[in-house]
Amino acid sequence: MGAMQGQSMNGTTRSRRGHVTSMGVSSRAMAEAHQAVAFQFTITPEGIDLQLSYQALHQIYHSGVRSWKKRVSRMRNRVIKGVYPASPSSWLFVVIAILATMYMQSDPSMGLIAKIQQHLPLSLHVSLSLQGQTMLSALVFSTVLWLSIILALRFCLKLLLSYHRWMFEKHGRISTTTKVWVTLLRLLSGRKPLLYSYQTSLPHLPVPTIKDTLSRYLESVQPLLTGPGFERMTGLANQFESSLGNRLQRYLKLKALWATNYVSDWWEEYIYLRSRGPIMVNSNYYGMDFLYVTPTSVQAARAGNTITALLLYRRKVNREELKPSRVPGTVIPLCAAQCERMFNTTRTPGVETDVLQHWQDSEFVAVYHRGRYFRLWVYHAGRLLSPREIQFQVQRILEDPSPPQPGEEKLGALTAGDRIPWSEMRKRHFSAGVNRRSLDVIERAAFFVTLDEEEQGMRGDDPAGNLDRYAKSLLHGKCYDRWFDKSFSIIIYKNGKNGLNAEHSWADAPTVAHLWEYTLATDAFQLGYTEGGHCKGEVDRTLPHPQRLLWDIPSEVQEQVSRSLAVAQVLADDVHCHIFPFRDFGKGRIKQLRISPDAFIQLSLQLAYYRDRGGFCLTYEASMTRLFREGRTETVRSCSNESCDFVKALAGGEGLEQCRQLFRQAAEKHQNLYRLAMTGDGIDRHLFCLYVVSKYLGVDSPFLKEVLSEPWRLSTSQTPLQQIELFDLKNNPEFISLGGGFGPVADDGYGVSYIIVGEDMINFHVSSKHSFSETVSSARFSLSPKDSHRFGQQIIRALQDIVALLSSAENNGAVSKCPPQTKKTL
Repeated sequence: MGAMQGQSMNGTTRSRRGHVTSMGVSSRAMAEAHQAVAFQFTITPEGIDLQLSYQALHQIYHSGVRSWKKRVSRMRNRVIKGVYPASPSSWLFVVIAILATMYMQSDPSMGLIAKIQQHLPLSLHVSLSLQGQTMLSALVFSTVLWLSIILALRFCLKLLLSYHRWMFEKHGRISTTTKVWVTLLRLLSGRKPLLYSYQTSLPHLPVPTIKDTLSRYLESVQPLLTGPGFERMTGLANQFESSLGNRLQRYLKLKALWATNYVSDWWEEYIYLRSRGPIMVNSNYYGMDFLYVTPTSVQAARAGNTITALLLYRRKVNREELKPSRVPGTVIPLCAAQCERMFNTTRTPGVETDVLQHWQDSEFVAVYHRGRYFRLWVYHAGRLLSPREIQFQVQRILEDPSPPQPGEEKLGALTAGDRIPWSEMRKRHFSAGVNRRSLDVIERAAFFVTLDEEEQGMRGDDPAGNLDRYAKSLLHGKCYDRWFDKSFSIIIYKNGKNGLNAEHSWADAPTVAHLWEYTLATDAFQLGYTEGGHCKGEVDRTLPHPQRLLWDIPSEVQEQVSRSLAVAQVLADDVHCHIFPFRDFGKGRIKQLRISPDAFIQLSLQLAYYRDRGGFCLTYEASMTRLFREGRTETVRSCSNESCDFVKALAGGEGLEQCRQLFRQAAEKHQNLYRLAMTGDGIDRHLFCLYVVSKYLGVDSPFLKEVLSEPWRLSTSQTPLQQIELFDLKNNPEFISLGGGFGPVADDGYGVSYIIVGEDMINFHVSSKHSFSETVSSARFSLSPKDSHRFGQQIIRALQDIVALLSSAENNGAVSKCPPQTKKTL
């Protein structure tokens, strides 16, 4: 007991000493906090002594003016998008047309104007002349007619956007119906839309029939199951369809009648927010900087331009000045709902489920450097700071000599570990006082910025290895120097390289990729740098210093930080990333062979996996359903009967012509699966929602339970390059984006992300877990523990073999058979 008491006393002494030290270190921050108070008063015997801070009042005034400007802008945009595809000025046109017709002694209302005039309030009959009453009645009729026309146009636009047959027509064989449809869609979409103009005109996601979903499901698992296994699964599916399935379907259709999207809210809650494990690696994903160039090596300057570019994008989102995303090469709009929570958003932990919190505005960003947290104001006197001023403020943070407060340095590990302990700590120790105020700054910030002390990128004597380390750094860092709960965090490295880590629940990768493309392009090509590598613009050196956040972190929280960090560190150490640019050919060569680039790559991944593991697996490819309102993703099950037939034929050395024919059949099958997923006829989201309904009803389905428990050992996703116009790859070919990646979905599987850049390059991101690699190495194949590297080599080999196969038809000297392929690379 005496030893324990002594230990407790020593701990108390250390805690107090640390608290005194932190208060001394933070004296300047406290002084700055006092300056931010608008007024102070004290009661004295002589009366009340009132002290005003005109600087603070000035800031409050400008902040209020900016807030009101945003409100007016939002109201204006609501009117404009509320009448789309018409325009507000079209009301005047309708009024003039009606009045002109009446002037010509004709009644366009067929007596309705006279009836409106009869039902005007008695007070108007007394105060207005007969001509005035007629004019008012005509205005009322014109307005009702105008609103009716708008509703009719929006209904027609919704019907047009519900037509998806165009997607299934072969290139160059467009039907007359589709040609007419395109013409009508162009006419209705002729006026320049705002970002959210199409939202109310987008169709709702349809609920597929039980029969179609089960049929497609059984077809997808047929190549993965043995004969008896497939017969058993067929029996389970038939039993589900004849008994529970139709009952669950009725409830799901009922939800689809009143819900904007019958999938998205459940998908967000049950797949993301209810997950109680770490979101680091398991959920969050990353985006990389340019591959070959770094615009500046000055860390503060890169931060200045990057932060500015992100805030300019936020301004465009708030003003709805961004063009709505469309299906590439068409006028067909995609849902923009995911943009709404891009900034000022945080995922807050809970015991059973997390909650996404979004604030309308934020005038600052949260910055982490060397274990300290800062609030960096990005607006001053109602204006956005220039890139040079933000660089100046960031440099102040970099030069700040103050040490971290006790428990502050690794506090971010709470967001990297399990969710329940973080929820409990947040409720107990961050709900009031100084901790609450500092946590509010982080959570309400526009986004999070880490000024990393490391250098990253493709550099030095080991560029390939450094790329792998660069990816791991973006995915998890030190497990405590990112705030994984923020909608996204920006990482600025010591050598000027940058990157992004994004939380997944609020949006999918294409939305974040669009933001990141704009940021990189604006940083490099619009904002630019001086010859010395500094940001452009003037500096107001009287700007107040960035505000140091204060904490009072008790020992209980510090102990939980250590436990969360241990959990996160095990997860981070286990994941292995391999990033490589493939330069042998790109989409230019693939299109010459008249093959979809995505289908080509997906079949190459099937071949690579077969050679790597000696078999096939359930394969997940992310497709989007943003043709529908609030659509997110759907699964394309890339492993099909056709793809397996092709892979086995190529591996078995079958004839060239037969392999080519099987490949084209597999590619066409994959394209059809992708089209079905995009148009609402996918498999997995429907089965997922049926499973949720069964849980709500408290009924058990062996079929759904088995389907939802199947592991995705190969999880793949394409990062689309959406804004080609921002990157002049002909004149600036070195400004090539590396894209981004994610961790493996299954412990014994691979995560593969790829981005098709320009005509001659494809960048790949491969992830796996060391723990599985070591198990395989010792138990089965004696393989190298670096699975991601090995699988990357298999991908390269598969790409080369398939393009050689398809190109051999152009070569008169081709041999008649494919060479036998080994099933393993040892």
